[in-house]
Amino acid sequence: MEKAGSRNLPGKVLADMVVINIGQILTMNPGKGPKRGAEAKDLGIIEDAFLAAYQGKVVACGPQAAFPERVEVLAGATVIDACGKVVAPGFIDSHTHVVFAGWRADEYGMRCRGASYLEIAEQGGGIMSTVRATRSASKEELVERTLGFLDEMLSFGTTSCEAKSGYGLNLETEIKQLEVIQECNRLHPIDIVPTFMGAHAFPPEFRHDRKGYIDEIIRMFEPVSSNKLAKFADVFCDVGNFTVDESRVILEEARKHGLELKVHADELENTGATELACELGAVSCDHLIKVSQKGIEMLAESDTIAVLLPATSCFLGEFPGAPGRQMLDSGVAVAIATDFNPGTCTALSIPLCMTLACSALGFSPEEAFVAATWNAAWASGLGGIAGGFGPGFAMDAVIFDTHDYMDVPYRFGINLVDVVIKAGKPVRSKNNK
Repeated sequence: MEKAGSRNLPGKVLADMVVINIGQILTMNPGKGPKRGAEAKDLGIIEDAFLAAYQGKVVACGPQAAFPERVEVLAGATVIDACGKVVAPGFIDSHTHVVFAGWRADEYGMRCRGASYLEIAEQGGGIMSTVRATRSASKEELVERTLGFLDEMLSFGTTSCEAKSGYGLNLETEIKQLEVIQECNRLHPIDIVPTFMGAHAFPPEFRHDRKGYIDEIIRMFEPVSSNKLAKFADVFCDVGNFTVDESRVILEEARKHGLELKVHADELENTGATELACELGAVSCDHLIKVSQKGIEMLAESDTIAVLLPATSCFLGEFPGAPGRQMLDSGVAVAIATDFNPGTCTALSIPLCMTLACSALGFSPEEAFVAATWNAAWASGLGGIAGGFGPGFAMDAVIFDTHDYMDVPYRFGINLVDVVIKAGKPVRSKNNK
């Protein structure tokens, strides 16, 4: 096995934070771009290793025996003895709807009794239920609530996430959601990448005027862009929501305003949304439960990352979910995420999603790790910044209370996170939350 430490900076480096006596470190063998094919299984493992950082950035990692000659530990540095445990990059949750008010447990009961997603929506539930609650909530209420969700995400080892608006469906509340994301990004250790998703659904006031609401979304792009409130724009292109032609208009306008593109694609039915995402060069298309063979082929030939959401398909009773194994074997770059939201996935745990990716979608444990770290970084606009351990990468790391990385997806529903490190600082530990 190639030693990932050989990729680090030559000579002795200064460090103000080190983790020593690591049993297994998963470096992800940092390279260029998302991993696919055989590379999607490459964890860049070094056994009996160290990891060193300075001012929040990785400066070296390698065999523990090389630590004294590689690293000069500064006075007052933080030193953590991993005691033979596993260390991996912090998880990156590349698809969340973390800012919202209200819950929808009643809808879960309806679904368990046989109601479909569309039937629930037709009865005033679904996204519209959350829109009403979020419009009514104050910005302060949403900030407090979101910070609580982020705390829980951090406890499961997530150190960065993408977060969408889309529960406002009017300018005032969409801006409110994006400002909440901005404020929480300032207050919380987790880095949050904001996505504007005014095209999540058609609000009641535009129920009979689809073009009128599309025009309204397009008008929203100016304040969102000029105030730098979002990196991405996303569209729910699926049956009962936005058509391919409507989505194209919205996404092309988003690009004119400097936003990168994402697409909620082929979740409920195959609509050709994946093909549209690839054609437009979207950074990612997400869900893909009903993706076509042509869509898979186009993904394999494109730079668009398939973000799969196995907890959502499980929660909705869509078994087995997206054709993950087929995508991986076809050379698609794949990430996994939670899709945390109040209606179709209330899970905040990436390790749980890794288990489901392995057991339901056909991933190997190695592919699940890559999909939740390295590839998830590229799907979130953090490629080359986070998701791996190489010189200059963010010192975002998780120490797991195990000596075998495969225990993380194997220990179904068990949180093995021992210590979470963000930007070179321990921010969460099992013994001192």
